[in-house]
Parts: sequence; C-alpha cells; structure tokens
Amino acid sequence: MRKTEPSLFSRLVIRVTMVLAAGAAILVTAAWIYAKAAADEAYDRLLQGAATQILESLAVVDGDIEVNLPPSAFELLGLASRDKVFYRVVKPEGETVTGYEDLGREADVRAPRAEPTFRTTKYRGQQVRLVVASRAVADPRVGGWIHVIIAQTTEARQSLTAELTTRALLLVVLMSVLALGGTVLAVRYSLRPLDMLGDTLRRRDSQDLTPLDIAVPRELSPFVDSINHFMRRLDERLRVLQRFIADSAHQIRTPLTALSAQVSLIDEGSLSEDDRRHLSRVKSRTNELARFTTQLLNHAMVIHRFDSVQLSPVDLTDIARKAFHAAVPITIDPDTVVSFEAADEDLLVMGDGLSLREAIVNIIDNSLRHGTLQMLEVRVLRRGDFARLEVMDDGPGIAPGDWAKVTGRFVSSKSGEGSSGLGFAIAAEVATALGGTLSFIEKTPTNNFAVILELPLIKDESR
Repeated sequence: MRKTEPSLFSRLVIRVTMVLAAGAAILVTAAWIYAKAAADEAYDRLLQGAATQILESLAVVDGDIEVNLPPSAFELLGLASRDKVFYRVVKPEGETVTGYEDLGREADVRAPRAEPTFRTTKYRGQQVRLVVASRAVADPRVGGWIHVIIAQTTEARQSLTAELTTRALLLVVLMSVLALGGTVLAVRYSLRPLDMLGDTLRRRDSQDLTPLDIAVPRELSPFVDSINHFMRRLDERLRVLQRFIADSAHQIRTPLTALSAQVSLIDEGSLSEDDRRHLSRVKSRTNELARFTTQLLNHAMVIHRFDSVQLSPVDLTDIARKAFHAAVPITIDPDTVVSFEAADEDLLVMGDGLSLREAIVNIIDNSLRHGTLQMLEVRVLRRGDFARLEVMDDGPGIAPGDWAKVTGRFVSSKSGEGSSGLGFAIAAEVATALGGTLSFIEKTPTNNFAVILELPLIKDESR
C-alpha cells in the first residue's frame, strides 16, 4: 500500500501560516510597546503641565508660600474620568503646604530639580504615575526649591494602550489574512506545472513511450528527466520482450512442424499393430503439443498487445467471419453442419483486431473439439448497446458448476481429452480488456449449449 504524505500545497500553506502568525505576534507585541509608550508620553505631558501651572501659581506673601490652585491644572487631568488625581506642594524644608502629606514620601524633596522626574509606583493600594517638578524661590525669607508632586492612577493609560493595541491588532490580522489569501493563490498558481505534468501523463496513451516534451520550471526538470529515462528503459525492455516472443514462436514452432512432418513420413504399412497404435499416439501427442504451444504463444501475444497496441474501432462481424474461416478446418467431418450468420448492420466495437480474432478462434475451436457432435452455429447480432457473438453446438456442454472456473488458465472441463485449458482463458481476458463479458447458456431454445461473447458498441454507433 502506497504511503500518502501531505500535499505540497498544504505544507506550503501551513508553513506560510506559521510564519505569518509569528510575524503577527511580533508586530502586535511591538504595537503594544509603542502604544504603552505613546500613552505614557501623552499623560506624562498632562501631568507635567498641571505641575508647571501649580508652580507658576505659587507666591511668597509675608515670608510664607501661598498656593492658589488654578482650575485649569486639573481640567485636563479630569478628562480621564475614571482616574484619581493626588497632589502635594512641599516647602524647601520639606514641610507640606497643601495636599496629601503621605504622597511621594519616598521622593527626595530637598534636592533641586531643573527638570521634572516621572516614575510609576503604588499609592494607597493603586498603581499611579507620579511626577515631581521643582521651582527655585529667590525670596531670601524662603530660600530654596519648592516642589510639586502630582500622581494619577493609570486606568486611562491602560485603556488608551489597549485601544491602540486593538486597532493595531485588527490591522495586523487584516493584513495577515490578505497575505495568507495572496499566498494561497500564489502557491496554487506556482504548483500548476505539477498538475499540468500529471494531466499530461494521465492523458498519454499507454503505448506512447516517447520522452515527455513539456515546458516545466527548473525545479521539475530533474523529475521530468527521470521519467523520460524510465520510459526509455521501459521501451527497450518491451522491444526485447517483443523480440523474445517472436523468436520463441519461430524457434518452438519450427521443430514441432518438422517433428510432425517426420512422423507423417513413417510407413504405417510396414509396422505391426502395436507399432501403429504407438505411432498414432505419437501423432496425437505431437499435434497436442503443437496446439498447446501455439495457445501459449497466442496467450502471451494477447497480453502483450493489450499493453502495447492502441485500440481502434473494428467490426465484430468481420472479425468473427475471419475467425470462423480460420478455426473450422477443411477436413471437418462432412456430416457436421457448420453455419455462420452475420449481423444485418456493422457492429463497431473498440478493440484490437488480432487479439479479438484469436479469442473467437479459441471459442470456436473449443466447441469443435469438445462440444460439437453434428452441428456448430456461429451468430453475430446486436443486443441493445452490445455486440453479441454466439457459438452454439449440440454437444453436452459444460456443467453450470464449472462455468466460473473454466475461464481460468490451465483449467478445463475436459480433463484427459487433450485440452490445454487456455482457450476460454484467452477469450475471457480479451473480453475483460475490451469492457465485455464471456458467459454461457446451458440450453438455448434449440436445446444447444452456447458460449456468449458480448462487447460494448461504440456510443456513436449505438445511437
């Protein structure tokens, strides 16, 4: 049983899908990193702006720091409705002017800062983004740096990051689907030469062993070269087989013919009764051997021709008539009634004339040798969409229980009567090769045994 591997198409599509999936995962990860950075930068600027406005609103009055929180400082932060905002204003000595005293305790509020600093931390059990901005106070009564600390929860940042990532994900998925669809079409188109090569081989006649002449991609050239090399070797083998069959037929038939001729030259008049009886047996065995050898060679010829000869339309009536003349000997008993009835029309079937003629000859010969007593009738007629050959005789026929096995090679219903068991085998193989059947009828309306060969008519003719 041939082991089946996944198709090249499925392999390529699966591998491209894996590459696209990996690329999509990388792109989505990069999009998430970019979205997070973009969200942090946007909200960090809002935090920095709020801290700057608060610093600018600070004033020193009578040696003390006054804070007038501008509403605009928190309006922009308030756009993130789900986020909480915490703030704290710290004097140079670290005392809290206003706001949450525990905010930013880990920050060094005594060190001067020219630029604001940001960091993500935890405050009151929530993750917050914190900014520390500073401003120098020139008043000698309050010398030093004033610090503003503002913290905001990160829900809006995370929401913005998720939204940007989702949009990027949709875009990546869409592009991946389009890329996969384009890849499927490209792979299918790229593999078309394989389908064309397969179609060329399937449509080629079984007897055509000439090299393939088809344009294929460079990658398929070694494959086509191997096929052509194999067909050249097969053609050489078939030619050797043809020569062997021809030489065998000549080399075997020639000595058998010579032996038969030598035996026929023996003067039976000078022999005793026992010697004449022995000579008769020798002649019988010689004729049997010649006939058996001929059938073996014809059987090999039939098998070979169906493997090497192209079928063509032939007229079954014409083939049957030629087979009838070849099978019925001139020396047949004059008391035997032999007849041939042709069809009223041409019955064209697809076949090989020589093989079909040999099959009919074997059917008629088998009837003459083992069935016919005083009558042999051969008829060709049409039955529906089939051409039908009927060979009838008035002999005992073949028992219905033996019908299934007499079409096998070297199987005969007349054991010990000079039967080789190849006649019906040849006829059955020819019928099967041509899409027909070989069957038997135990008793016809005229109480005769019949062998039936049916072959399908060419469709145009059947209409």
